[in-house]
Amino acid sequence: MEESLMLLKEKFHLKDTDAGQYSPLVLAYLGDAAYEILIRTIVVSEGNMQVNKLHKKSSALVKAAAQAEFLMAIEDDLTEEEHAVYKRGRNAKSFSMAKNATMKDYRMATGFEALMGYLYLSGRTERMVDLVALAMTKTGKADSGDMEKQKEENSDEI
Repeated sequence: MEESLMLLKEKFHLKDTDAGQYSPLVLAYLGDAAYEILIRTIVVSEGNMQVNKLHKKSSALVKAAAQAEFLMAIEDDLTEEEHAVYKRGRNAKSFSMAKNATMKDYRMATGFEALMGYLYLSGRTERMVDLVALAMTKTGKADSGDMEKQKEENSDEI
């Protein structure tokens, strides 16, 4: 992903900016997309399956409650800088809220997305991927045995 960001900057003549200069909600806006593409890539790698099944699997991992759970799982593993970015995002005043989330989960998810956006814009996508992998492991969402079993089941269905 670092190469993708460099390619974007080169092709579209984007200026280098300090990720810390963006508002936490702008970081969350971009972090939402970066996190979504990461999750969709993981889900698609599990094997060919119907698009509605892909959507259900992805949605389960990108909803506010899942992001809040991930954040709680990795909070102790964040650096001071990462924790500060998360808190800025969590405390940002948003004028909307997800309809199927508690206010606490929504705010934590916004902080998580702000962190993802910050890492992405800072060119630290490897750290972003490592944190998501750690969260998935700690929450039991990345059991390799289950993933292999699902790959076999999904390939049988198609």
